Amino acid sequence: MVALMALIGLVCGRAVRALADSYDPYDSNGFRGEGVMPVPAWPPAVEVLTAAVAALVAWRIGPPYVCFAVIGTALAVIDWRTCLLPDAITLPAYPIMALALLPTGELPRALAGGAALAAAYGLLWFLRPDAMGLGDVKLAGLIGMASAALSWQALIVAAVCGQLLGAVYGVALLLTRRGTRHTEFPFGPFMLLGAFATLGLTW
Repeated sequence: MVALMALIGLVCGRAVRALADSYDPYDSNGFRGEGVMPVPAWPPAVEVLTAAVAALVAWRIGPPYVCFAVIGTALAVIDWRTCLLPDAITLPAYPIMALALLPTGELPRALAGGAALAAAYGLLWFLRPDAMGLGDVKLAGLIGMASAALSWQALIVAAVCGQLLGAVYGVALLLTRRGTRHTEFPFGPFMLLGAFATLGLTW
C-alpha cells in the first residue's frame, strides 16, 4: 500500500510541477514577475518530494491523509516560489479533504480543529497583518483538519512546529545577514513542514 501511495504521489508530482509553473511571483506593486524561471524538469525534485511525503503519510497514518500530502506539497512549492497561496487550490481543498477524511470517522473533530487553527491564525493576522497573509490563515484551516483528525495533541504539535520552524528560518536569515527583521519570506512551507513532521512522527 505504501509503495502504491508513493507511486500515486510520483504521478501527482507532475501535476504539482505544472501548478507551480502556472503561478508567477508578484512584485511590490502587485504585478506578475517577468522572466520567472520554471521549475526545472531535472532532477525531478518536485515529483520525488511529492512521492516521499505521500509515502510517509500513508505509512504512518494511512491513505486518507495522502490527499493532504499532495495538496500540501503543491501549496508549499508554489508559496516558496511565489509567496502566494492561491485560493484556487486552498479553498477547493476543504471539501476534498473532508471527503478524504470521512472514512477515518473523525471528521467532526477535523472540522472543529480546522476552524480552531484558522481562527488562531486569523487573530495573528488581525494583530499583525504585515507579518502574515490571509493565505496563511486559510492554509491553517487545512492543517488543522488533517492534524486534528488524529488528535487534539497532534493539532497543537503541528501548529507549534510550524511556528518554530518559521522562527528558526527567520533567525538564520539574520545570522547569515541575508535578511533583516523586516525581511518577508513565505511562511506556508514551514507551516506545512511542521504538519508533515507531526503526521509522519505520529504513532
